[in-house]
Amino acid sequence: MIEALRPVVAGLAATFGPSCEVVVHDFRRPDGSVVIIAGDLTGRTVGGSMSEIGMDLLRQGDTAPDRLNYVTRTPSGRMLKSSTVVLRTSRGTAFGAFCVNLDITALHQARALLGDLAGVDPNTAALPGAAVPTTTFSNDVDDVVDAAVDGLQLARGKQWADLDRAERVALFRRLEATGVFAVRRAVPRVAARLGISRASAYAYLSEVRRGEPAAGRTSGAGRPAMGFGGERPDAPGALEEP
Repeated sequence: MIEALRPVVAGLAATFGPSCEVVVHDFRRPDGSVVIIAGDLTGRTVGGSMSEIGMDLLRQGDTAPDRLNYVTRTPSGRMLKSSTVVLRTSRGTAFGAFCVNLDITALHQARALLGDLAGVDPNTAALPGAAVPTTTFSNDVDDVVDAAVDGLQLARGKQWADLDRAERVALFRRLEATGVFAVRRAVPRVAARLGISRASAYAYLSEVRRGEPAAGRTSGAGRPAMGFGGERPDAPGALEEP
């Protein structure tokens, strides 16, 4: 089915021109999920990584909903209007995503200019994009994991060393909620980013998932299985392609 989408991807990108990027993700390859791409708005190529949005869909598995007509920013400041449709087998198993990104940066700037000309106060006008979140697009999944960790620390205004135990558990709970740990090698990467041991990272994650104290839980045996080939090496990651 994924190969059947190739001409659709090319056709959509050609129709909307250089302001459009169309991407197909294969959730069975979470570390390099981009399998088809046309257009160049996010700098990714085949074998590139999913964003935080894709990680969240991966975490939700078969219950993941389509995300339509949302707005986000690239780290460079480019504003994108996007839609992500979850690809499913005939049995409803989610195995990928079909994404369309449109660059609306110029349209947003034109709207701001028209507001200025019309005498609209930018401090009171509800301009879209005033609080648009930044999404990390990269060919390397480690970049996305790093951005998720850094973003949570920045939001708290504290580095890991300054967090008390409850705050540390809360940080791992938030990372789990974003879907970061659905990706292979995420726990070692998070540990390195925070400057802690892998054993400590697995212990905090285990506490979040099981509601048990982190102390003493450092072995791989306590790691829950993840869908689509997550942190546990023997987790099921091979779905039948429809």
